Parts: sequence; C-alpha cells; structure tokens
Amino acid sequence: MFIMHVFDELVEARIQEALERGDFENLPDAGRRLDLEDDPFIPEDMRLACRILKNAGYIPPEMELRRDVSSVESELANSEDAASRRRSLKKLELLYMKMDESRQRQANLALQQEYYDRILSRLAGC
Repeated sequence: MFIMHVFDELVEARIQEALERGDFENLPDAGRRLDLEDDPFIPEDMRLACRILKNAGYIPPEMELRRDVSSVESELANSEDAASRRRSLKKLELLYMKMDESRQRQANLALQQEYYDRILSRLAGC
C-alpha cells in the first residue's frame, strides 16, 4: 500500500501545480453545483436502490475498508509511543490483508462469471 500512498501524493502535487498555473480557471459551468445525485455509471434501473442504500448510510465493503485504512494511517501518524505505533501497524496489516482477500475474491467471481457465460454460449449453440 506504500505505492498507493506515493501515487496519492503525486496526484495531489500535480493538482496543486495545475491550480497554481490557473488551469482550473474559466472552466465551463464554473461556479455551478454538480449534480451528484445519480451516478451515470449505475444502470438506470438500479439507481433508486442505490440512492436508498446511500441515504441509509450503507457504503460498500471496499469503501468501508478504505475508510478504516485511512483512519488507522492517521492514528499511526499521530501515535506518540512505540506500543501504539505497533498496534496501529498490526491493524493496518490486517486491513491490507482483508483488502487483498477481497480483491482476490472479486477476481475469482469474475472468472467464474466468464466461465458461466462461455458454458451458456456453448449450450445455446447446441
């Protein structure tokens, strides 16, 4: 996860440079509120369900893990003694393991779906 932290810093630096150059000035629709109610990447028939879940405070497990990682990272940065740093590092290690496990599970599901789709296409051709 060190790589992600370095990447985040690089992105922030590039954004700051663009701000200083004025790249974000005079953009179309500047000053207007963004419509963030409906995510265009969510199928239209799923938007109402997603909005209900969002309003109920539900967040996807991946986002919850990321939030927990961020929280533990800030704990680690603010820890005063070696014992609390060790505890934070152990928590962080566990959260990283959970994130990796989740990614592997999602990759396996994608492979299973691909296999299922291939079987269906072959059966449809019979």
